[in-house]
Amino acid sequence: MNGNESRGLVVQARDRHLLEELAVMRVVDREQAKIVAGFGSTTRANARLLALTRAGLLRRFFLGTTGAGQKALYALSAKGAQLADVPLRAPRRRKDEALIADFAVQHQLIVNEVYCAVKYQPLNLDGFSFRRWIAFHEPMLPGLRLIPDGYAEWQTPSGVQGAFLEVDLGHEGLTIWKEKVRNYLQLAVSHEFERRFSQSRFQVLVVAPSERRLRSIRSTVVTVTQKVFWFASLEAIRAHGFFASIWVRPTSDARKPLL
Repeated sequence: MNGNESRGLVVQARDRHLLEELAVMRVVDREQAKIVAGFGSTTRANARLLALTRAGLLRRFFLGTTGAGQKALYALSAKGAQLADVPLRAPRRRKDEALIADFAVQHQLIVNEVYCAVKYQPLNLDGFSFRRWIAFHEPMLPGLRLIPDGYAEWQTPSGVQGAFLEVDLGHEGLTIWKEKVRNYLQLAVSHEFERRFSQSRFQVLVVAPSERRLRSIRSTVVTVTQKVFWFASLEAIRAHGFFASIWVRPTSDARKPLL
């Protein structure tokens, strides 16, 4: 059996691409798999995900109650990681396990939703393009308790624009948010960001589950700084798009586009 075959399944280029992306995304639902692998239909996506699972390249488990409210999720298996030559990064869930609630997985799915929008949604802006995404699995710096949900860069007519991502589901206290803000400010003045990313400055993009939660976080952030941070609700992103005029700054209610 060669690297393109598994239990009789011929591994296609889009299959390998999905496996590689799972090393970044950790877990995906069907809709995210469709975006990443370019499946043209739900029926085709379902059939291929099932085939990859039966071939042992993906692990499947379920989130939510039984019936219409239950969602199938897919993660890398050890075999899939080996075939794609990527690190095995996946939630530690049993095969076909059914979970009523899992905040860590739910959080990762929202991060992935933003990732798909950032990398796969057309920008439709002359001179602008997606450049790279970095996922973090440990604190960025020794002694700095900061693990961003991601870091994205875009090429723009005036240079490279970089931004860290923070996805909030409403479970973290505002005291924790104050600590996050101070950690980002420490990163900004330490020159470590410029050394590691070859950029002189960054933004921090905060995605909140609702406008109400957004206002709460924003009022906390502004007590520490009026710089660096941009805010948008998940509601607005889903309704208008990640790059639309939905972003606000700490001290202004004016809605601005990200780029």
